[in-house]
Amino acid sequence: MKDLNEILGMASRVQEELTKAQENLDKIEVEGVSGGGIVRVTATAKGRIVGVSIDEGLLAPSEKQILEDLIAAAFNDARKKADEASQSEMSKMTSGLSLPPGFKLPF
Repeated sequence: MKDLNEILGMASRVQEELTKAQENLDKIEVEGVSGGGIVRVTATAKGRIVGVSIDEGLLAPSEKQILEDLIAAAFNDARKKADEASQSEMSKMTSGLSLPPGFKLPF
């Protein structure tokens, strides 16, 4: 069995790597689109929305419901991509760790 200090040191290093990975997730940007690209939402891999772009052709009052639906679809697309990017980054971080079966990060 490993020395307690060695185990605590490993846990500390894992925590540091996890913190770095979490910080990096806010720097990764994904773009969700809907309506063939006429509505775009940019988000970080942490899910923070950083921008919305709407084609000017949708700004007519009669298109209000369509625009609302397309914005919701673009948000959902961005969120899905953010989740995928987050999962990819976290798997990179944990690939070198020998974690027990069923043990997941973050803690």
